[in-house]
Parts: sequence; C-alpha cells; structure tokens
Amino acid sequence: MSEEDLERYEAEIELALVQEYRTVLPLFQYVIETERRFYLANEVKVTVRDGSTPTCVELELADAWVWDMYRPARFVPSVRVLTFRDVNIERLPERES
Repeated sequence: MSEEDLERYEAEIELALVQEYRTVLPLFQYVIETERRFYLANEVKVTVRDGSTPTCVELELADAWVWDMYRPARFVPSVRVLTFRDVNIERLPERES
C-alpha cells in the first residue's frame, strides 16, 4: 500500500466518522473533550484529585460514544478517563420532541 493509498484510506475513515458523529449527536446530552479524545455521553461525573501534583481529573462517563477512527466499536456503556490536563465539558441544548 502506497503512502497516497494510506492517506486516501484515512481520509475516507475520517469522513465516515464525521458523518457518524452528526447522526449520533442528538442521542447525547454532553460533549467532553480531553487532550487525547473527544466523547459524547449522557452522564458525566467529575472528580478532582488535588492531592497530587499536578492535579488529576477523573471522568466517569456513562452511555458514551468515542471519537476514534480506529476503534471498531465506538458506543460504550462506560468510560473512565484520568488526565492531568484540561477537560472541556459542554451540555448540549435540549432536544425538541
């Protein structure tokens, strides 16, 4: 496989991931961004562990979708994330019935 073939393959996977994201977005309440990944979830619990240096943030996500183009299953029942970096959590607008 040439480098051009690999780039084309990755571009196709990323496009499919963007399309999947747009499709599943209405199913979730929160968007969570860490330094390594991007998540959608319906429940988010944040625990700040400030007894360490640097401060550790623990996230527990339930009913989640993980933005990762190499992952065979992006829907997961729970995710635990530990990070020493910034975390951004946004509540999505209420969906109209």
